[in-house]
Order: sequence, then structure tokens, then C-alpha cells
Amino acid sequence: MTNAGTTVVEADAPAPAVRLPRRRGIELALIVLAVLLSVYGYCDVGLAKNGTVPPGAAGYGAGLGVLALLAHIAVRLRAPYADPLLLPIGVLLNGVGLVLIYRLDLETPGDRAAPTQLVWSTLGIALFIVVVLLLRDHRVLQRYAYVSVAAAMALLILPIFFPSVNGARIWIRVAGFSIQPGEFAKVLLAVFFAAYLAANRNALAYAGRRVWRLQLPTGRVLGPIVAVWLLSVGVLVLERDLGTSLLFFGLFVVLLYVATGRTGWIAVGLLLASLGAVAVGWLEPHVHNRVEDWLHPFASIEAGQGPNQLAQSLFSFAAGGMLGTGLGLGHSILIGFAAKSDFILATAGEELGLAGISAIILLYALLVERGYRAGLALRDPFGRLLAVGLSSIVALQVFVIAGGVTGLIPLTGMAMPFLAQGGSSVVTNWAIVALLIRVSDSARSQYDGEVGP
Repeated sequence: MTNAGTTVVEADAPAPAVRLPRRRGIELALIVLAVLLSVYGYCDVGLAKNGTVPPGAAGYGAGLGVLALLAHIAVRLRAPYADPLLLPIGVLLNGVGLVLIYRLDLETPGDRAAPTQLVWSTLGIALFIVVVLLLRDHRVLQRYAYVSVAAAMALLILPIFFPSVNGARIWIRVAGFSIQPGEFAKVLLAVFFAAYLAANRNALAYAGRRVWRLQLPTGRVLGPIVAVWLLSVGVLVLERDLGTSLLFFGLFVVLLYVATGRTGWIAVGLLLASLGAVAVGWLEPHVHNRVEDWLHPFASIEAGQGPNQLAQSLFSFAAGGMLGTGLGLGHSILIGFAAKSDFILATAGEELGLAGISAIILLYALLVERGYRAGLALRDPFGRLLAVGLSSIVALQVFVIAGGVTGLIPLTGMAMPFLAQGGSSVVTNWAIVALLIRVSDSARSQYDGEVGP
């Protein structure tokens, strides 16, 4: 504007603040879809086996729907910016797991696991609600790093004093009640690793001595976390739970790489894992037998002893084909005592086919991807490492189990997240989803109201 020969330039008006969409309506719609799909699967099993809709279908659908609705309300109240896919994925996977266990229960009327699994699922969702409501900021967990690692060590050591089950000492059984402490320990160790690496990431990446192409940090910095890792792995080797041991090792290497940005840690991790696997495979008879079964899955058939669990699992996947035999119409119960736990993926492969298995794996992949996305969006190092660590737990667990039952790697005794029978597993996985909900809410809310460009 010109005034008496003087030119005055008006300042541009400030850009309006950007308000991020909360997308809770999308979450609710996806939850409704997840519950309906689970109820449909439950009814499909009854129709295939008995020709009628199961009498408990309405109660099952109502129970799962109420639990999912309560979890949604908790997220809407305390984590309004959370990722809208995390909770629906958890509900759908948990629902599918209940359907598969119920379907296998029909083959073992004297050993029904679905009612107990539903109780554990209720406890898991209750824990999810408690975490979402009470944990207002994920950074609070950073203060309890050493408390977490002490509790994790205690949980890992405790099963040593109880009798082994199927060759492994990973359960605590008292008066018919059993829990698997290692499931809870993995979350506590993820908190510790994330807190310690966040506090020492610069020293880990830039201090110390350079050996070949790898920057080795000082022993004072790396020593404590390596000691904790060695202790946890040593305890797990004594318990013959090599699946969880591999999980902890993978978690350690992934978080170390994310904290330092040094690709050399991946190579070192793979080398150490290979050496450890070879050593344990030769020295530990229980693990050696599993390696032999992996190398020669049909040896028992050739010897006239019938198919072992791995061979029967491979037969189940082969029988499923592309679209599967249909829920309730497979024969994966022939696998034996582990059909509802370690080998439940074989039931999904036979009765849902390659298409169904692909959908389940994609659900896990999407859950992991959303966790990684939330971590990358965060500005604080602890939250970033925590999100990556929790997501990596799910990714590594799915890889170890799916690889074992399909013959890709030697079989290890672990529970498929949400799907397999196991109360400790389903409760722990709901805690992981709750923490990812909290992290994703912080990741998006930190940008809410910022001035646009």
C-alpha cells in the first residue's frame, strides 16, 4: 500500500493451525467388522460340523463386541489420536484365534480350551484398558528401566524351580493353574533396552574403538546391556526355550542397530546367532532332535512309525491348497497335543488355505508396520526405540513360529500372537497393543495444532 510516497508492505496473515483428524469413527467401524467376521467364523464351524449354528454364537458375539467396545471407549477418552488400525487388528486376530481353538475343541471334547482362552482374552483386554487409561505418557516407563530388568530376570529364573513340560522349563504350574513368565519378561526387557539405548545412543555410535568396519563402544557403555542379554539367554538355554532365546537375541540386535544406525551390528548379530544355534544344536539333545526333525521331516514315516508333528503340519498345509477345506472340515487335529498351541497355524493353513494364511500374515505385517510408523514419527528416542522394540517382538515371534511349522527353520515352542492357546501370551500381546496405542497417540498429538506452511 502506498501512502504519501511511502510504500508499506502488509504482512501476510498467519497460516491457520492444522487440526489432525482423530479417526475414531474409522476405528469403531473396523472393530464392528472384526467382530462380525469372528462371529461368522464361529457360526461357520458349527454349520460345517453339526449342520446348525452353535447355540453360543450370540453370546460369543456379544461378549467379544462388548469387550472391543470398552477398549474403543478407553482409546477414545485417553488416546484420541491413536492409530485407528491397531485395536481392530488385535480384535480380529484374537477373534480368529478363539474360533480356531473352538473348532479344535470339537475334536477333543474332554479337553476344551476355548472357554479358558476367552477368560484370558477378557483379562488381556482389561489390561489393555488399564494401560490406556492410566499410562498418560509412555516416557514415564523410562524411569523404571532397572526395575523392569530386575523383574524380567526374576520372571525368567522362576520356571527353573518347577518341573519341565515337554522338555522345556518355561511354565509355572500350581494347582492346575499355569503361566509362562517369559511372555511378560519380553515386554519388560524391551522397556529396559529402549531406555538404556536411548540414554547411551551417542556413546554406542561414536565412542570407543573401531575394529574393521564396526565401531565398538567402550565396555563401560556396552557392558551392562550385554550382561543382561547374556544372562537372559543363558537362563533360557537352561530352560530349553530356544524360541524365546532367539526372540530376545533378535530384539537386542534390532534395537542396537536402530539406536546406533550401524549396519555392522546386523552382521555381528547374524554371525553370533548362527554360531550359537550350531553350538546349542549339537550340545543340547532336545534341540538336536528338533534340528534332526527339521532336516528329515519324513524320517519317521520311512521308519514305519507314522508322521511326526512337523510332517503332519506340512500335510495340513498341502491339503489346504489355495482356498482351504473350509472351517471345521480339516484334519489338523492329527498333529496331536500341540495342535491348539504351537501348530495352530497348520489348522488355519488347512481350513483357510493359502488365501487365509496370507490374510493372517498381512494382519501381523500391518500391525508391525503401524508400530514402526508410530516410532518413526516420535521425537523422543525412548519412545522411538520402544515402539520399534514392541513391534519387532511381534514380527520376530511370527517369523519364528510360522517358519517352524512350515519347515523353514527348526521348530521352537512359542505361541502365535493372539491365535494360539496360551493365557500368558494373549495377555502380553494385548499389553503390547496398548503400549503401541499410547505411543501412536503421542506421535500424532505432538503435531496437532501446529501452524501450517
